[in-house]
Amino acid sequence: MPLPKGVHRVRRKLASGRSRFHFYAWRGGPRFWVDDVAKPKDPDFHVAFAEAINRPKTSILTTASLVDLFLSSAARAKSQRSFADQRKWLLRFAAHFHDAPAIIFEERGSRGELNAWRAQWKHSPKQHDMAGTHAVRVLNWAVEEGHLSEHHCHKLPKLYDVDRSEVVWTQADRDAIDAKAPEWVRRLLCVACETGLRPGDLVKLTRAAVEATPQGRRLRVRTSKRGRVAHIPITPVLADVIDSTPGNRMLVLTNASGGQLTEHRASEGLRQWRDKSGLSSELRLQDCRGTAATRLLDAGLSLSEIASQMGWSLRHAANVIEHYARVSPGETDAVLVKLESAKRGGS
Repeated sequence: MPLPKGVHRVRRKLASGRSRFHFYAWRGGPRFWVDDVAKPKDPDFHVAFAEAINRPKTSILTTASLVDLFLSSAARAKSQRSFADQRKWLLRFAAHFHDAPAIIFEERGSRGELNAWRAQWKHSPKQHDMAGTHAVRVLNWAVEEGHLSEHHCHKLPKLYDVDRSEVVWTQADRDAIDAKAPEWVRRLLCVACETGLRPGDLVKLTRAAVEATPQGRRLRVRTSKRGRVAHIPITPVLADVIDSTPGNRMLVLTNASGGQLTEHRASEGLRQWRDKSGLSSELRLQDCRGTAATRLLDAGLSLSEIASQMGWSLRHAANVIEHYARVSPGETDAVLVKLESAKRGGS
């Protein structure tokens, strides 16, 4: 039996290798049926189609409207900062394509249009790539939701290619900061290097995150970027910072006045004292994660556990740890032996 006239059918390939078919009342219209067969024989299929085409038809979905739908959906970024970045780039995307029908992205030529749009940031490779990443995320979502049957903007070429695995805070760098910086900066650098937490999680860390273990203590932190729970061993140095936190204060890290520390102030504060201490301008607060990865391996975590906690690939985690050990002579032997053992064990 042929499909009713006007039905738009889209084939989706499942992870299992099987196919599933999604049926829409018209191209860009509402999805009314999902089935494992290309031509459903269930009588309810035709009932559902009839109901769908009798709904009031909306005007052609524009790119700007598609962006609005995405930003109002559950698929939008969860964290406040990520959503702010996402919204900024998608509003730029929407402003550029404005009233253009969203279905233009079903045409092969749309790939060139999208590349031309993001080329205005070619002077800044990171922004250039960010523009494409957010636009493609919306288009992927539009296909999943049935607003588009497909798009041709997958795997856009990227300009930004940087490997920061060799940028780490050595013990000498930390000593230089400790010799000059105020207490709040010293505490910030210590906790960052010992935990590997991102700035957004560092500024929210409280003493309530401390848990007792059979052999000591650990931090239990739900990370803001991926929502995963990280269990971080509390090293003696980290314990000193936590235990010296005033009893009437829950936040482990604060600004100079003892108030709430923001991500921007944390990064800028460390940058200022990095410069005053004569250290490399490449060092950033985020680079403390490499130092922490090494500490965690030394504390007994497997390479796979470290990679998962940091959100890295196994290869990147191994590269970071190996570089840190080689530029920190005091730790080279012990850390490299553990790293080689972790690699052989397939961790």
